[in-house]
Amino acid sequence: MTPLRRLFLAVLLGLLTGLGFAVMTGPVFAASTRIKDIATLKGVRDNQIFGYGLVTGLQGTGDTLRNAQFTEQSLQSLLDRLGINVRDARLRTRNIAAVMVTADLPPYTGTGSRIDVTVTSMGDATSLRGGTLLMTPLTGGDGLVYAAAQGPLAVSGFSVQGQAEQLTQGVPTAGRIPNGALIEREVPGTFRDLPELVFELKNPDFKTATQISDAINAWSMGAFGRRIASARDQRAVVVMRSRQMAQTRLVAQIGDLTIQPDTPARVVVDQRTGTVVIGRNVTISTVAVTHGNLTVRVTEAPEVSQPEPFSNGQTVVVPRTEVTAREERGKLAILGGSDLQTLVRGLNQVGLKPTDIIAILQAVKTAGALQAELVVQ
Repeated sequence: MTPLRRLFLAVLLGLLTGLGFAVMTGPVFAASTRIKDIATLKGVRDNQIFGYGLVTGLQGTGDTLRNAQFTEQSLQSLLDRLGINVRDARLRTRNIAAVMVTADLPPYTGTGSRIDVTVTSMGDATSLRGGTLLMTPLTGGDGLVYAAAQGPLAVSGFSVQGQAEQLTQGVPTAGRIPNGALIEREVPGTFRDLPELVFELKNPDFKTATQISDAINAWSMGAFGRRIASARDQRAVVVMRSRQMAQTRLVAQIGDLTIQPDTPARVVVDQRTGTVVIGRNVTISTVAVTHGNLTVRVTEAPEVSQPEPFSNGQTVVVPRTEVTAREERGKLAILGGSDLQTLVRGLNQVGLKPTDIIAILQAVKTAGALQAELVVQ
């Protein structure tokens, strides 16, 4: 290898090492976030609508009419409206299922628009695959009909069953109909009827609300020459309307402004899955932590005792129990730091499982060294 090539490889290795060190030890910066992603405009929201309907065309996977009496009554009422009298007949079809239809009505949706709907089974149907939803009125909380849903279902799950085995993937008794509902009535009110422009934070915080107000005022000073925003509390930021710009454009411009939202110091622990989520502002006062596992094993190995020949003795079972205890060596490590990366590095140095980390965090919180809120789910 020539000296020039050795020098080139040495420089390349140094650059890679330096880059890796920067990635491992560099500070953690907060990303800028748009205002539209952390706040919503008060009064501009969805409305939930739902309805009861029937799905037909199932391949023998529908409701058992003897068990689901509401499905039989619904089918009889439907046929009565079509002029077919089946009140005295015993229906035995398995190609129909009673379902609930739900949807979210977006704000300011006009008549004639289409929205997606979700269809879920109510009876003992095993699958809705291949079914078609009959026209189902969808009502709101006020009892008025706002949409009508109808169309073929798209079901991602399936269920196959034989005499000795059953295979199920996903949820075959729930599906969606893309653009399956037609809007028949508009929700009263328009965007222009809003009394004031109020941005409500999804995660209320006084500092974040102040940052939003400052960002809007900094932009408005350059655009209008005056301040138009003020933080009402930790949840709401009020913006005054401007005659120099349309209200829709004003909201669009404000929504694209970016800030660095402040997050509370919080540690969320899920003991069922062993998940630990540590916020960026979590700190730990310097403490020494050791953790070791104690394993106790109890083994039962009974023995059979046979009597001597011609001794008139009896065969008995003699219990034999073996108890062993093993305790792993615990590492003593010092945890503490002013930022998230130092804390994570200290926990990684101990080399523990997620359940052990949860136990340590709970003990550190009890000791008063965890300067954050500990949420256990």
